Amino acid sequence: MRRKQTRAKRPSAWERTEAFLLDYTRGLSGEELRRLFDRDAKGAYSVLMRDREAQVENVSGLKRYFLAAKLLFLSLSEKLSPRRRLLFGLAIIAAVAGLIDPQITWIEGEHRQSLGGASLFFLAAIVALLLLLAFEMVDRVLVRDEIQIARQLQRELLPKASPDLPGYGFAHSSRTANDIGGDYYQFQRLPDGRMAIVVADASGHGMAAGLLMAVANATLYLALELDPSPVAVSNLLHRAIWRTGDRRSFLTLFYALLDPASGDIEYVCAGHPFPLLRRASGEIEEPSLGSFPLGMRETAKPANGRLHLAPGDLLLLFSDGLFEGVDRGGQAFGFERLRAALTSGGEARRTHEQILAAFERHVASEPLADDLTLLVVERLPAGGESQ
Repeated sequence: MRRKQTRAKRPSAWERTEAFLLDYTRGLSGEELRRLFDRDAKGAYSVLMRDREAQVENVSGLKRYFLAAKLLFLSLSEKLSPRRRLLFGLAIIAAVAGLIDPQITWIEGEHRQSLGGASLFFLAAIVALLLLLAFEMVDRVLVRDEIQIARQLQRELLPKASPDLPGYGFAHSSRTANDIGGDYYQFQRLPDGRMAIVVADASGHGMAAGLLMAVANATLYLALELDPSPVAVSNLLHRAIWRTGDRRSFLTLFYALLDPASGDIEYVCAGHPFPLLRRASGEIEEPSLGSFPLGMRETAKPANGRLHLAPGDLLLLFSDGLFEGVDRGGQAFGFERLRAALTSGGEARRTHEQILAAFERHVASEPLADDLTLLVVERLPAGGESQ
């Protein structure tokens, strides 16, 4: 007896459509839609109009909207190459022509024939805009590939593991707001046994900040070989930044030189957020020495000072992206929440995790406004071990 072969049931048109829509909208949520109109639209308007906002400030009423639309069109067009600008202009002309609905008329024998041109013009406008979108997307993909390589190279500049320093515990992490970040930190054990600890933040965002950070990294290693003292290192970094960038390029810096045997720390602070020092008793201290960032003025005079880490003490270093992180209502994480998370106690790893957890609860799904770097240095209690 022949066995009947069963065929797999072919999905219906509705099921295929549903599967396509689910795949097409994967990752989309109400929050993402809100960002599209609340953040992305505002961000696009701000970027396109940053050189023309003054032209609409003193205009009111309906005239203001027409002027803003005109300036937006011009700003968007100027961002395109001449060929793509022509294609964009033709697409707009075709769309306007479609609204007018011109009639194409011809005589065939004794009869007059006519054809509405709205559909043809709208189709031409859509095709032109899709072509323009495709061209721009290809450029973006190529740039994205280059940025990914730069991002990987930048990651190679940051520590991959915590330093192995007997009697001390470390925890650290860094996140970027954009593909390329401007935050930098490093641990470097010196030949005499001391530990150099650096946290820096380059001005701006993206590629420009990343390049400045790379310059700082190369200069730092040279400075450590020549003279690792805080004043000498900060002076060499300042000269490199001053000669490399324009006057909008600067670097905030906290550089510390730790003597592991005594727990003494000699440091400089140039425009960087002050560290927080939690004593073994739970008391929190905040050194208040600071100065202008490096590279901002021709001469730099970074403030220098000294700290002492006793057994059980913990030093918290961070960039301004930590306390400047905002929630949906625009409220910053702030120093009070940071101090509260630090007061909760715990060794280096636990303190690091509870501060980041408090930060995540505050900002929720909001994106980072700035790069975030967090370092925790703990001097272990006598006979203690970091967990």
